[in-house]
Amino acid sequence: MTLQALIFDMDGTMIDSMPSHTQSWEAFARRHGLNVDMLDLMRRTTGRTGVECMCELFQQDLPTDTAVAFVREKEALYRELFAPHFSEVAGFKSFASQAQSRGLKIGVGTAGDQHNIAFAYANLRMAQTPLATVGGDEGLPGKPAPAIFLEVARRLGVPPEHCIVFEDAPLGIEAARRAGMRAVGICSGHSAAELSGPHVLAHAPDYHALIASQFLETHHVATS
Repeated sequence: MTLQALIFDMDGTMIDSMPSHTQSWEAFARRHGLNVDMLDLMRRTTGRTGVECMCELFQQDLPTDTAVAFVREKEALYRELFAPHFSEVAGFKSFASQAQSRGLKIGVGTAGDQHNIAFAYANLRMAQTPLATVGGDEGLPGKPAPAIFLEVARRLGVPPEHCIVFEDAPLGIEAARRAGMRAVGICSGHSAAELSGPHVLAHAPDYHALIASQFLETHHVATS
């Protein structure tokens, strides 16, 4: 199938932010007197929206206003923790730039909210910003539901079957499958086995590995 667009998850896929997210969840839980199995929480929630995560953390359906306030508090902690040592997943900007130079459209589908998206873009300083970005505070269900990725494809004007999703989390890999999209597992926090599926084209520890393996040259025939 002709490749027309690449859709990236953000946290753990574009930026190396998952350790700071874990630390911010730990700090938030302590602040609110919650005793949480953090590994289990991250397994159950990575890829879900902030409101969905808060309902999981507190093990109840929270009023939306309360959940949103909690999300803002937690994400402010995350940005404070990550800002001093902000970093991309190795090679991301180079890989994205190569894709754009080949005429591929770039989109982002993340459970992160508008504040985290703005924070990521301001620090990444990409030569060309993605053509479409869909965040987790736009009212769509989080992953593994396919809605976020499908909305990115719609905004890009590209059919799902012509997109490849780049994801670092099992729920995101499953969301790509449900969206009818192929995927690449970025193994920044999970093993290749955890990011597997019949729709998964490749696994890589970072984008330097994808560049070295000539992933784009293999999967995209450039047109003049």
